[in-house]
Amino acid sequence: MEWQTLIDEPAVIAIAVLALGLVVGYLVGRLNKELLTASGVPDAVEGTPFERTAQSIGTSTVEIVARISSWFIYGIAVLTAIHIAQLLDTDMFWFEITRYIPQVFIAVLVLVLGFIVADKSELMVSEYLRGVKLPEVSLLPRLVKYSVLYVTFLVALGQLGVYVFPLLILLAVFAVGLFVVGVVAFKDFLVSSAAGIYLLLNQPYGIGDRIRIGDQAGIVQEVDLFVTKIEDDSEEYIVPNRKVFEAELVRERE
Repeated sequence: MEWQTLIDEPAVIAIAVLALGLVVGYLVGRLNKELLTASGVPDAVEGTPFERTAQSIGTSTVEIVARISSWFIYGIAVLTAIHIAQLLDTDMFWFEITRYIPQVFIAVLVLVLGFIVADKSELMVSEYLRGVKLPEVSLLPRLVKYSVLYVTFLVALGQLGVYVFPLLILLAVFAVGLFVVGVVAFKDFLVSSAAGIYLLLNQPYGIGDRIRIGDQAGIVQEVDLFVTKIEDDSEEYIVPNRKVFEAELVRERE
């Protein structure tokens, strides 16, 4: 009789439902991961923006989908357990849940779009700076990517009603710190770009001219915002534009 009374207690039933939901959610996640892998999904999504972004943070598209399916089951179990245990006003609780679902959907959509935009931004910056042979430049694409992701998470959290003002302050501090560090770390990069603007406007030498910059001599192949490419009989030199002003520049006549 006591056991029957205990089993009929809402709290006990709620705990049992919650435990069952956790087990089922874990199993569903594992099963989905194996099914997606067996179906060739990893090969199908390989190289996509979302997959590249997922891999950059140590996971994969298949892993994310499997976890979402598990979290969905966990959420259903928690909501059902709360309902059975009558911990909250049921009518008000489900009203809030219903009102909250569109916000969750928008937040998820923002995250997905944010990952795609971040990946595309990284590729665009990398492509634009591909010809720049300064070591500091390799940091810029990832910096752009993670900055976009940070803003994306801020927008998503704002949609969920999370108080993001401290995070906005952190973003402002990050931006100021990034500017200060960038001025110091990318000093050569900035100087080279300023020198490149001068060279492109005044054109002291052009494509096909034979020049000597310091100890490096050859025929000019390309002049862009950051570097000058000169080619000798057997070697190609990629000279940062700042060195054009630091070293002796000589244009050789035939």
